[in-house]
Amino acid sequence: MGVRSRLPTAIRNGAEWARRFARTAPGVLSAVVVGLVALSLVSGLVCANQLSEKRTRRDTVLTHSEPLANAAQRLYVALSAADATASSAFLSGNIESPDVRTRYRQALADAAAALAEATTGASDQQTREIVASISAELPTYTGLVEAARANNRQGLPVGSAYLKQASSLMQSSVLPNAERLHANRLAHLRSDQRDISTLPVLSVIMLLVLLLAFAAGSVVLLRHTNRRFNLGVGAAAAATVVVLLWIVTASIIATGVIDTGSKGATARFETLAKVRILAQQARTEETMQLIIRGDIGESENRFGRKINELRDDLTTVTEANSTAATAFSSWQAGHVAEVKAYQANDYNGAVAQAIGVTPESSAIRFAALDEALRTELDRTRQEVRDGVDGAGDAFLLSQFGSLALLIAAAVATAGGIWPRLKEFL
Repeated sequence: MGVRSRLPTAIRNGAEWARRFARTAPGVLSAVVVGLVALSLVSGLVCANQLSEKRTRRDTVLTHSEPLANAAQRLYVALSAADATASSAFLSGNIESPDVRTRYRQALADAAAALAEATTGASDQQTREIVASISAELPTYTGLVEAARANNRQGLPVGSAYLKQASSLMQSSVLPNAERLHANRLAHLRSDQRDISTLPVLSVIMLLVLLLAFAAGSVVLLRHTNRRFNLGVGAAAAATVVVLLWIVTASIIATGVIDTGSKGATARFETLAKVRILAQQARTEETMQLIIRGDIGESENRFGRKINELRDDLTTVTEANSTAATAFSSWQAGHVAEVKAYQANDYNGAVAQAIGVTPESSAIRFAALDEALRTELDRTRQEVRDGVDGAGDAFLLSQFGSLALLIAAAVATAGGIWPRLKEFL
């Protein structure tokens, strides 16, 4: 009981002694050195943590975000290609060639693989809904295509109705869902890229506060020691400035390398994916015209709108004399020849132009365009990955360097103020 009664008295006496000590010069200097050392160490930990996160984010983009965005793009293209190939197969006659059948099956296999890859690790509700919708509708689509194929082999005209229904399902539901997934994955990619390249605001704020603390501490030292400059505090401030400049410079370099602007590699990749998809959709429209065998005016209007959009986008990402641009012009010339043959009541000639194997046919010219776009996409994708990798390299060793420099700042601060403190002890 006696010990307990004496405890509050001891605490009050200790608190009173601390208040008196704090008013003395040694007390003030002790508070300054403890505050500056603690703030230096905390700043070092904050900087190291944020800069380490940037390197981790770089690895996440290269192994997760970017591959998933590319898989979503491949899913969209594969689905469009399957639809276009199904139409071409139907036009080829009662029994399509093994090559056309193989390309159709390969497109579906590519779509299934890309769907599985694009949704790897996805836990958000939107992605689950998209995947469920595509997974449910793909069997329906393939069933309609097989029904069209079976009726076509028997020479029954109802086959074209089945194929039209299948293409309508693809264009109105499956592809829009694939587009949503593509946009979702690209948004994640862009977000991760911004996380890498943007300035670590908290670290910068902590460093600026630390510099202000060094300035305030120097004023206190001047008042209590009559010394204009403290070598330790000055060295600590210099180390802090070095860390600040390091972070700002690395962020500027990362922003320039990763290039997330409207004309950057990511934007070009997105536009090229859109161009390739538009081309596949226009190719489907081109062949469906001949399957329906009616007035193609409305179909030509839809084809023209897609082609105009394709041309505008292609112009923004390729040169006028590029392989893709040349192949696009060649395909359009082939389409004009196909339409002329159809309007001249030369249906067989129009079909031969649409799906033939000669170099002048629309099929061969379109294949050249698709290959050129695929090559350009692969090249641009590598630019995206190189940019992310380079942005991560801009912060190489920064987390260790900033922590080491700010620990050195804490040591320099203590070493610079301790001799002044001893003068009062």
